[in-house]
Amino acid sequence: MPQVTLAVNGTSHTVEVEARTLLVEVLRETLRLTGTHVGCDTSQCGACVVHLDGDSVKSCTLLAVQAQGATITTIEGIAAADGTLHPMQEAFREYHALQCGFCTPGMVMSAIDLVEKHPQGLSEQEIREGLEGNICRCTGYHNIVKAIAAAAEVMQGRAGTLASAAE
Repeated sequence: MPQVTLAVNGTSHTVEVEARTLLVEVLRETLRLTGTHVGCDTSQCGACVVHLDGDSVKSCTLLAVQAQGATITTIEGIAAADGTLHPMQEAFREYHALQCGFCTPGMVMSAIDLVEKHPQGLSEQEIREGLEGNICRCTGYHNIVKAIAAAAEVMQGRAGTLASAAE
Protein backbone atom coordinates (compact mmCIF):
# COMPACT_ATOMS: atom_id res chain seq x y z
CA MET A 1 0.00 0.00 0.00
CA PRO A 2 1.21 3.52 -0.73
CA GLN A 3 2.40 5.77 2.07
CA VAL A 4 1.23 9.36 2.22
CA THR A 5 2.84 12.11 4.26
CA LEU A 6 0.62 15.05 5.18
CA ALA A 7 1.11 18.03 7.47
CA VAL A 8 -2.26 18.28 9.21
CA ASN A 9 -2.87 21.17 11.58
CA GLY A 10 0.86 21.62 11.97
CA THR A 11 1.72 17.99 12.66
CA SER A 12 3.32 15.67 10.12
CA HIS A 13 1.65 12.30 9.62
CA THR A 14 2.76 9.40 7.44
CA VAL A 15 0.02 6.85 6.86
CA GLU A 16 -0.46 3.81 4.68
CA VAL A 17 -3.55 4.04 2.50
CA GLU A 18 -5.19 2.11 -0.26
CA ALA A 19 -4.89 4.03 -3.53
CA ARG A 20 -8.65 4.62 -3.54
CA THR A 21 -8.83 6.10 -0.02
CA LEU A 22 -10.35 9.57 0.13
CA LEU A 23 -8.69 12.35 2.09
CA VAL A 24 -11.79 12.72 4.27
CA GLU A 25 -11.43 9.07 5.29
CA VAL A 26 -7.82 9.56 6.36
CA LEU A 27 -8.74 12.66 8.35
CA ARG A 28 -11.72 11.12 10.11
CA GLU A 29 -10.84 7.44 10.45
CA THR A 30 -7.06 7.35 10.61
CA LEU A 31 -6.22 10.68 12.25
CA ARG A 32 -9.50 10.83 14.24
CA LEU A 33 -10.16 14.46 13.24
CA THR A 34 -13.91 14.08 13.12
CA GLY A 35 -14.76 17.77 12.77
CA THR A 36 -14.59 17.28 9.01
CA HIS A 37 -17.98 15.79 8.15
CA VAL A 38 -19.23 13.57 5.35
CA GLY A 39 -22.69 14.66 4.36
CA CYS A 40 -23.52 13.58 0.87
CA ASP A 41 -20.78 11.40 -0.66
CA THR A 42 -21.28 13.28 -3.94
CA SER A 43 -19.38 16.55 -3.40
CA GLN A 44 -22.60 18.55 -3.18
CA CYS A 45 -22.89 19.66 0.45
CA GLY A 46 -19.51 21.09 1.49
CA ALA A 47 -19.53 19.54 4.98
CA CYS A 48 -16.09 18.06 4.26
CA VAL A 49 -14.27 21.29 3.32
CA VAL A 50 -10.69 21.62 4.54
CA HIS A 51 -7.81 23.85 3.47
CA LEU A 52 -5.18 22.16 1.33
CA ASP A 53 -2.09 24.29 0.78
CA GLY A 54 -4.20 27.35 1.62
CA ASP A 55 -7.17 26.65 -0.64
CA SER A 56 -10.53 25.25 0.40
CA VAL A 57 -11.23 21.82 -1.08
CA LYS A 58 -13.90 19.20 -0.61
CA SER A 59 -11.97 16.38 1.00
CA CYS A 60 -14.53 13.82 -0.18
CA THR A 61 -13.44 14.41 -3.78
CA LEU A 62 -9.70 14.13 -3.26
CA LEU A 63 -7.77 10.91 -2.96
CA ALA A 64 -5.36 10.86 -0.05
CA VAL A 65 -2.48 10.05 -2.43
CA GLN A 66 -3.25 13.27 -4.32
CA ALA A 67 -2.55 15.19 -1.11
CA GLN A 68 0.96 13.74 -0.73
CA GLY A 69 3.20 16.39 0.83
CA ALA A 70 0.37 18.88 1.27
CA THR A 71 -0.32 21.12 4.22
CA ILE A 72 -3.87 20.59 5.42
CA THR A 73 -5.87 22.58 7.93
CA THR A 74 -9.08 21.19 9.35
CA ILE A 75 -11.64 22.86 11.58
CA GLU A 76 -9.67 21.51 14.57
CA GLY A 77 -6.63 23.50 13.45
CA ILE A 78 -7.96 27.04 13.10
CA ALA A 79 -8.32 28.07 16.75
CA ALA A 80 -5.25 29.48 18.50
CA ALA A 81 -3.09 27.16 20.60
CA ASP A 82 -4.55 28.69 23.77
CA GLY A 83 -8.07 27.80 22.63
CA THR A 84 -9.03 31.27 21.42
CA LEU A 85 -11.49 30.84 18.60
CA HIS A 86 -10.68 32.01 15.07
CA PRO A 87 -12.65 35.19 14.28
CA MET A 88 -14.87 33.20 11.91
CA GLN A 89 -15.68 30.63 14.60
CA GLU A 90 -16.40 33.42 17.06
CA ALA A 91 -18.65 35.18 14.54
CA PHE A 92 -20.64 32.00 13.86
CA ARG A 93 -21.19 31.71 17.60
CA GLU A 94 -22.02 35.37 18.18
CA TYR A 95 -24.37 35.67 15.21
CA HIS A 96 -26.14 32.34 15.84
CA ALA A 97 -25.07 31.14 12.40
CA LEU A 98 -25.72 27.51 13.14
CA GLN A 99 -28.49 25.28 14.30
CA CYS A 100 -27.76 21.57 14.08
CA GLY A 101 -24.08 22.33 13.42
CA PHE A 102 -23.50 19.60 10.86
CA CYS A 103 -22.58 21.96 8.03
CA THR A 104 -20.74 24.40 10.30
CA PRO A 105 -17.16 23.08 10.03
CA GLY A 106 -17.23 23.07 6.23
CA MET A 107 -19.07 26.38 6.14
CA VAL A 108 -16.47 28.00 8.43
CA MET A 109 -13.57 26.64 6.40
CA SER A 110 -15.13 27.85 3.14
CA ALA A 111 -15.88 31.25 4.67
CA ILE A 112 -12.30 31.74 5.86
CA ASP A 113 -10.98 30.98 2.38
CA LEU A 114 -13.57 33.29 0.81
CA VAL A 115 -12.61 36.19 3.07
CA GLU A 116 -8.88 35.62 2.58
CA LYS A 117 -9.30 35.67 -1.20
CA HIS A 118 -11.21 38.98 -1.11
CA PRO A 119 -9.12 41.41 0.96
CA GLN A 120 -11.01 44.37 -0.50
CA GLY A 121 -14.17 43.17 1.24
CA LEU A 122 -17.28 41.29 0.23
CA SER A 123 -20.86 42.31 -0.46
CA GLU A 124 -23.75 40.22 0.81
CA GLN A 125 -24.28 38.92 -2.73
CA GLU A 126 -20.60 37.92 -3.05
CA ILE A 127 -20.78 36.06 0.26
CA ARG A 128 -23.91 34.21 -0.85
CA GLU A 129 -22.33 33.31 -4.21
CA GLY A 130 -19.12 32.25 -2.47
CA LEU A 131 -21.06 29.76 -0.36
CA GLU A 132 -22.84 28.08 -3.27
CA GLY A 133 -20.89 24.86 -2.71
CA ASN A 134 -22.05 24.57 0.90
CA ILE A 135 -25.52 23.46 1.89
CA CYS A 136 -27.20 24.28 5.18
CA ARG A 137 -30.58 22.69 5.68
CA CYS A 138 -31.42 24.47 8.93
CA THR A 139 -30.57 28.17 8.99
CA GLY A 140 -31.73 29.85 5.81
CA TYR A 141 -28.21 31.40 5.55
CA HIS A 142 -29.18 34.87 6.83
CA ASN A 143 -27.15 34.67 10.04
CA ILE A 144 -24.33 32.82 8.27
CA VAL A 145 -23.97 35.74 5.85
CA LYS A 146 -24.05 38.24 8.74
CA ALA A 147 -21.39 36.24 10.62
CA ILE A 148 -19.09 36.07 7.61
CA ALA A 149 -19.42 39.80 6.98
CA ALA A 150 -18.59 40.58 10.61
CA ALA A 151 -15.66 38.15 10.72
CA ALA A 152 -14.33 39.63 7.46
CA GLU A 153 -14.17 43.05 9.11
CA VAL A 154 -12.07 41.61 11.95
CA MET A 155 -9.91 39.35 9.76
CA GLN A 156 -9.11 42.22 7.39
CA GLY A 157 -8.34 44.69 10.15
CA ARG A 158 -11.28 47.01 9.57
CA ALA A 159 -12.72 46.22 13.01
CA GLY A 160 -10.94 45.24 16.18
CA THR A 161 -13.73 43.05 17.51
CA LEU A 162 -16.98 41.50 16.37
CA ALA A 163 -18.84 44.03 18.50
CA SER A 164 -17.21 46.92 16.63
CA ALA A 165 -17.88 45.16 13.31
CA ALA A 166 -21.60 45.15 14.13
CA GLU A 167 -21.69 48.91 14.70
